[in-house]
Amino acid sequence: MQFNDDAQLDTSQVQDARGGGGLGRGGLAVGGGGLGLVGLIVVVLFNVLGGGGGGGGGSLPGGLSSLGQGSNPSSVDNTDLASECKTGADANQRSDCAIVADIDSIQAFWTKELPATERKQYTKVPTVFFTGQVSTGCGAADAGVGPFYCPADKKVYIDLSFFDELKTQFGAKGGAFVNAYVLAHEYGHHVQDLLGIESKIDRSTGANSDSVKLELQADCFAGVWANHATTVPAANGRPFIENLTQADIDAALDTAGRIGDDWIQSHLGSGGVDQSKFTHGSSAQRQKWFDTGYKGGDPAGCDTFSASSLG
Repeated sequence: MQFNDDAQLDTSQVQDARGGGGLGRGGLAVGGGGLGLVGLIVVVLFNVLGGGGGGGGGSLPGGLSSLGQGSNPSSVDNTDLASECKTGADANQRSDCAIVADIDSIQAFWTKELPATERKQYTKVPTVFFTGQVSTGCGAADAGVGPFYCPADKKVYIDLSFFDELKTQFGAKGGAFVNAYVLAHEYGHHVQDLLGIESKIDRSTGANSDSVKLELQADCFAGVWANHATTVPAANGRPFIENLTQADIDAALDTAGRIGDDWIQSHLGSGGVDQSKFTHGSSAQRQKWFDTGYKGGDPAGCDTFSASSLG
């Protein structure tokens, strides 16, 4: 994936709470706590790439909500990010600037698409970059929770070290588009929240549970954005993303295959597969629904709740 060098970036869609507000060249957060093996299992089974906090209550998994409540990170400083991440050329050089470009593109897409297809106004929400621990409307969370959308304060949260963990712990190919897929999935949950889907589902588990349907729909919404990614314009009219290759799509599908409930249970759990505990869908299902969104390019094709089969 290549960003358009001339695309204007908008860092106001990010709240940088990493401490110091910026990074050195290379752009990945340092000292971010990371995810241990046990943490990874908890993350994926409860929250990874799907992490809304539950229905109207918006609580985080694993008892983290008991650590305290809050609607804002303790310290936000976008100064360094704003000075370093101005154009697509910066996104091609720095990982954190690339994440800014992804967020700008995803939200610009839904700002136009949601009113056109669902007659619903899209409201932009920020992604919070944090290191170690952060206070959210869904409770306090640490890096081990992974990326998540909190419906209580309508923000996406991520410790950027997570992208390294996808490669080192899960063996995923990784890459710029994989990172974009992760974020597009989380913003898919925001779309579900705006459409009222998030608040209506139950939180049961199982292969055909609402929880699984919610996550697969968010994967599909991520694919829909990917279908249009090279045409979504920045404020100056230049597309954020210049090109997207089949290798990029394959990398996203590879990641989707490694975060399915069955893969996690068999590779990071006891070795067996228990479908009654599924919360995000199988590897094949996650790949199928991202691919459905990508090939169709239409949110209407993402109705996992009415689908005769989830795949």
